[in-house]
Amino acid sequence: MLRKRVLSGMRPSGLLHLGHYLGVLVNWKKLQEENDCFFFVADWHALTTEYDRTAVIRESIDDMVIDWLASGIDPQKATIFIQSHVPEHAELHLLLSMITPLPWLERNPTYKEQLREQTTRDLQTYGFLGYPVLQAADILMYDATRVPVGIDQVPHLELTREIARRFNFLYKECLILPEAYLTETSKLMGTDNRKMSKSYGNAILLSDTSEEAWAKVKPMVTDPARQRRTDCGNPDICNVFAYHGIFSDEATIAKVNVGCRTAGIGCIECKKWMFEGMEKVLAPVREKRRQVVESGVSVREILADGTRRARKVAGAKMVEVRDAVRI
Repeated sequence: MLRKRVLSGMRPSGLLHLGHYLGVLVNWKKLQEENDCFFFVADWHALTTEYDRTAVIRESIDDMVIDWLASGIDPQKATIFIQSHVPEHAELHLLLSMITPLPWLERNPTYKEQLREQTTRDLQTYGFLGYPVLQAADILMYDATRVPVGIDQVPHLELTREIARRFNFLYKECLILPEAYLTETSKLMGTDNRKMSKSYGNAILLSDTSEEAWAKVKPMVTDPARQRRTDCGNPDICNVFAYHGIFSDEATIAKVNVGCRTAGIGCIECKKWMFEGMEKVLAPVREKRRQVVESGVSVREILADGTRRARKVAGAKMVEVRDAVRI
């Protein structure tokens, strides 16, 4: 069977949390078994919002890749590399930017949303507006036929396809239009029922010890109507019950559902049962992380090897692109 080419990246943001694991890494691990996968550290993308805090980008790379390895991403099965170490990305980004109409970028829903939400940061920059063009270059460089995305990210991939169509129309058919590979993702909120983020202090990290993880689970937000142990609750609006849906078996979920509604169990009891299921997921990752760190494996050597492989593919693609543009 012909293997599909898959391209996906992650911004270096330091230690990863459960949301990253369930939303991205579980799918990467599956994809690498039957596809030709390119997974990259998107440090140039990180610059679009962290341009004045570049130290945090560099400092985060090793920790993030260690979390990848601990989660089962295998550098023998997938090409793992750093975006900025493949300068061909910048060249293709430049060429694609010459043909991308400005209104295509200005109507990007993520661009508008970030401008509204990131009120403490100045994102009125050319780089932030044009990041979808860099994203298109990342994908088109490797002739990726599959790009793992959630349903809300499909419009972003369609912009890549539009840019590729325009290039092929203006010059020559040499850019492959990628298809969205819709991934199953478990919606996991932070411990305070907001989006899980280290900046909010509500994230359970893959590197947390069992004690540290429980310390974050214990005060988790539950149904506010349950002020006392004897108060009946509504699990449908309880964040802990949502975690049960991901980490607990059907029998436990049913027991919690009834126990919460009838005040037959308390919130701490509910959290302990959920935590047992969470630990079955976290403990193997935590142990693998310890093994990776103690083995002395060089993350930089893994990235250097992956970068060499990526540059070989990117270099060949840019020969085609330059020929098409006739420069």
